[in-house]
Amino acid sequence: MADAVAGSAPVGFTVAAADFYEDLENDNTKSFWTAHKQDYETLVRAPMVALTDALADEFGPAKIFRPYRDVRFSADKTPYKTHQGAYVATADSTGYYVQLDASGLRVGAGWYGADSRAKTRYREAVDGRAGAALERILAGLTDAGYALGGDKVRTQPRGWPADHRRIELLRHNTLTLMRSYGTPDWMSTPGLAVRVAEDWRALTPLLEWHRKHVAA
Repeated sequence: MADAVAGSAPVGFTVAAADFYEDLENDNTKSFWTAHKQDYETLVRAPMVALTDALADEFGPAKIFRPYRDVRFSADKTPYKTHQGAYVATADSTGYYVQLDASGLRVGAGWYGADSRAKTRYREAVDGRAGAALERILAGLTDAGYALGGDKVRTQPRGWPADHRRIELLRHNTLTLMRSYGTPDWMSTPGLAVRVAEDWRALTPLLEWHRKHVAA
């Protein structure tokens, strides 16, 4: 990992990158974006490209999301995303994630979408012996400081009893684990890639569980 970082373009986000998104939250307009697009390219996009390039040998190529919102079917017509994300896929709608926004850096992994067949496979796995393995993985990672998230049904999923021993896991349609760092000093150094790699390695058992039990 150290060799990959040392041989890459400079890696690291400065606090000015988070400040850019704070300003964009306050003025999400085309005029602001036009005046500050070079700030986005220099402070945000170029460091994200450098970061994902440094991680690519170990984790694979990343998709760096576009800064423009799709407002066609949204009541919110603000044109620009107030964060920059990058994603390394390990299965459909599943993989590693890193994000920068006004609050700083976030790192995580999980599955962000699932069709009906994937949801069925997930719930059948949670109901069986694989569910105990998932509980152990999640307990270790939440104890280590990752926050469990994801979309859930409000009560119990159809066909499953409300008193199921793993009802909280069964309620998940998607499942993510994220850690928020704020803007630590190492965020602006090549140590950023080292830290993100450590997080992604720690989260790999979750994605391996998904690959084995849920991915088609």
